[in-house]
Order: sequence, then C-alpha cells, then structure tokens
Amino acid sequence: MHYVNLIVRWLVSSLFIFSGLIKINDPVGTAIKLEEYFEVFSTDFASFFYAFIPYALPLAVFLCILEVTLGIALLIGYKIRLTLLWLLGLIIFFTFLTFYSAYFNKVTDCGCFGDAIKLTPWQSFTKDVVLLVLIGWLAAQWKQWDNSATRLQTAIAIAGTFISFGIAYYAIAHLPFIDFRNYKVGNNIPALMKPQEPCRYLYIMEKDGKHVSLTEYPTDPSYKLVQMVAENEATCKPKILDYSIWDDKGNDITQSTFEGNKLIVVVRDVKKVSVGTFPAINRLIAQLDKSVEAIALTSSAQADFEIFRHEVQLAIPYYFADGTVLKTIMRSDPGIFLMKNGTVVGKWHYNDVPDAATVQSLLK
Repeated sequence: MHYVNLIVRWLVSSLFIFSGLIKINDPVGTAIKLEEYFEVFSTDFASFFYAFIPYALPLAVFLCILEVTLGIALLIGYKIRLTLLWLLGLIIFFTFLTFYSAYFNKVTDCGCFGDAIKLTPWQSFTKDVVLLVLIGWLAAQWKQWDNSATRLQTAIAIAGTFISFGIAYYAIAHLPFIDFRNYKVGNNIPALMKPQEPCRYLYIMEKDGKHVSLTEYPTDPSYKLVQMVAENEATCKPKILDYSIWDDKGNDITQSTFEGNKLIVVVRDVKKVSVGTFPAINRLIAQLDKSVEAIALTSSAQADFEIFRHEVQLAIPYYFADGTVLKTIMRSDPGIFLMKNGTVVGKWHYNDVPDAATVQSLLK
C-alpha cells in the first residue's frame, strides 16, 4: 500500500505541476479562457459572473500558482492533509467546469494544458475524473497523513510559489517563455492555412444489413454510405482557419499581409490598450527604411480607431481582424509582430519595443 500511495502521489503531483507550469507560462491565455467561462455562466446561471471578467487575469495567476504549489506540496509531503483538502476542492471545481463544457458544448477547449496539448471537452472531463479518483484514494486514507512540515519542506513550498509568481509576472510583462500557438516565431502563416497533407477517408458503408469499412468509395450502388471519417484529420485540415484581414470597405486583404516585410502593430481594443508605449512604437516606425511596411491591425470600430490613432499619432495604414484572432496572435495590447513573406520572424510585448537595427537584422 505504501508504494501504491507513493505512485499515486507522484502521478497527481506531476500532473498538477505540469498543468500549472504550462498555464503559468501564458497566464494571459488562461485569463482569456476564464473570461469565456464567465461569459457562459453569466448567461446560463447568473448575471453576476460577468462582474468577474475584469479580474480574470489575477484569478488566472492565482489558480496557476495554486496548481504548482499544491503539486509541489504533495510531492514533498508538505502538510498533506491541508494539501489534499485544497486539491480535492480544486479538482471538484475543475471537474464541474469540464463536465459542463463537454455535456453542454459550451467551451470547446478547457485550456487544461494551455496551448501545448489540446484536449476535447470529453477528454478533459475524463482526465479530471481520473484525478478526482486518485485524489479521493489519498483522501480516503486520511488517518495515515499528518499536517506537519519540516523547515526544508516549507522552504521548498515557498520557493516554488515565488518562482511560479516570477514566471507569471515575466509572461505578463513581456511574452510567454515558450509560444505554443500557431503564430509563433518561425511559423509560416499562409502554409499553416493550407492542409498539411491530403485527407484520407474511411468510408463506413452498409450492405445487406451489415456495416463494412472501405478506404475507397465503392462504385457498387448496393452500398449505402453511413459515415465518412478522415483517418488523418489532425494533419489534413489547416492548423490556422480564422486568420482574415479586411479593410474599411470590407475587402479581404489577407494575402497582401504575407507579401514582403511587414511590421504589424496589434491594437486589439483602443479602450483598454496601453497608450504609454506609442512614442516608442512611432519612433521605431519612423526609423524603418522603405523595405519594411508598417501597418496596424485592430478589432475596434473604425470610428473609435480613427480618434485613437490621431491621439497617439499612429500614422500608418490600419486594417481589421477578429478580436479572438488578435488575442491568439499577440498576448499584449499593443504588441508588435514582424513577418517576412508570411513567416513570423519577431514578436514583441509593448514593454520590449525593438529598435530599427534589431528589426532589420531579423529580415536578412
């Protein structure tokens, strides 16, 4: 039994630490996911959930740090009874969220492992049920655990909490250490908008009351199609489906953003954007030579952006994109990304506006 408990503790703690670190690498992304839940709950349960949306980021940081800290505490045996109580409460909360998402098809990606590992709603729920069983197994042996902690265990738990907070702070003030999204540096966006390989279909057919699976569509009219399934669905569909740019007249100019060198300033929401960095952004644009075209992308209304760009003296052409897409591309508002013939070669938070020499060096 002792070794079984050790294995269970190791599995639970490893999953919580891994999940927490993945999400704390991108707390803004976790906050976006919380906002989705709050919007759903405000519609389905009570309107007061909408009031939590402005606090999504600090709540995201708290939950991510809590996951890592509890995982470390369980692993090293720090106050196991207290740790198990917190773990049990947290996993019950997560299990409810993933069940609700799966059963009612509300939030199709729980963000359990950030953008690193995508799970379907039912896969997320199954994962949480397994964790609930494992934590329940440990909690059922309540009497054998104590609530003590050595100085070393306390020091490790505190250190883990502060390191987690440091990672979260850096990711918010700059950008995630590791970018798991499709718009990361090195990716060619137009290539990812195409299927990675031709789809191979499996045809489920019915003949004489029996179902058969065929890799080629039969010419025999006695076969009736029941279902058609892509065997390589993960790779035969484009990884990027929603990148679309249009001008003030509604004309699609997506393709033109992939032509040549583009310095793109993302201004997602003019009502929430950090305006203090625009002098640095304007200096950068002024220093660029004619080989680099600077444009802005926004999801704000045209009238609002016209007023805003005059206020901050952003004298570059601007176009429109979906707000969710801009959140995926850039975790800061404003933010800058640099493309060379559709390939992302640089991304910067508004706290890290580069100089012209850095931009030019990335385009060589």
